[in-house]
Amino acid sequence: MAAPQTKSTKDLDGNWVMNKDLSDSSDPILKIQGIGYLTRKGVGLATIHLNIKQYEGVPMTPSASTGKVTCIEFTQTASGLKSTEEVRYLDNEFRDQHDWLFGTVKVQARWVALEDIDDAFLKEGFLVEGEGKNLVLSHAVSQGRGWTATQVWGFQVVGDERRYCMRVVVVSKDGQKAQARFVYDYQSK
Repeated sequence: MAAPQTKSTKDLDGNWVMNKDLSDSSDPILKIQGIGYLTRKGVGLATIHLNIKQYEGVPMTPSASTGKVTCIEFTQTASGLKSTEEVRYLDNEFRDQHDWLFGTVKVQARWVALEDIDDAFLKEGFLVEGEGKNLVLSHAVSQGRGWTATQVWGFQVVGDERRYCMRVVVVSKDGQKAQARFVYDYQSK
């Protein structure tokens, strides 16, 4: 289902479901991230749900920010697999994060404008909605496996409908690269 016009990167609150027919396969990315074959196949077969809560709040340490910043909390669930929970404070500060799938990762996130994105794949197809910085750029560095992942979140027109999308580029420590676009259907708030 298309994203309601009321939804934007400034209000991602709600439940989103990955549309497998419109999304690229996650397998090449997960392989570079060191995820085993059986888990990758399980993820490929599962229905992926994102429950997102977005608000303005005081960031966890470390932070150079003294006021409130945008916080995006999301729980990702996949039928038959354990869920993962992630938090992004959009203040461009690195923070440690740990989960069963990716291990320990240092993550930073910030608001960007389309022209701030250098990688052609990451910027492809995003709608410019409103003025200023309206896309989310997230960068992660694996502490145990050595890969890096860069994501851009925003809205794109896919199949004549406006949809929430994530574009991801992952690079292994030895330079192997994989990329994918994930497209989400809006379910409810």
